[in-house]
Amino acid sequence: LARGFLHHAETLAPSAGNLLVGAVVSLGCNLLNNLPIAVVTGYALSAVPVAPHLAHAALVAVDLGPNLSVTGSLATLLWLIALRRSGVVVTPLQFLKVGACVLLPSALVTLLLVR
Repeated sequence: LARGFLHHAETLAPSAGNLLVGAVVSLGCNLLNNLPIAVVTGYALSAVPVAPHLAHAALVAVDLGPNLSVTGSLATLLWLIALRRSGVVVTPLQFLKVGACVLLPSALVTLLLVR
């Protein structure tokens, strides 16, 4: 399924393909966590010869994408635990609001510029 998706993304214009790959990989990272998504994406990229810009877009998404939700990466969960131990409570909704303000513009610009 991932290989078919990457093959389809390659048929699009580079900027559209980058945005599509970035959006799907970022969404996957936030739903399942970035580690399993990175493994699946890596296997798919190694099995299908795609344009380098799509591999770069996937890498950007695996790195930036998890910053949208608290479940996006293990590092985020560990930081939230450390913050709570220090008396700082960050709710998932607060994290989502800040994540959306930071992630969406930075990912959009980066995915449009990646070649």
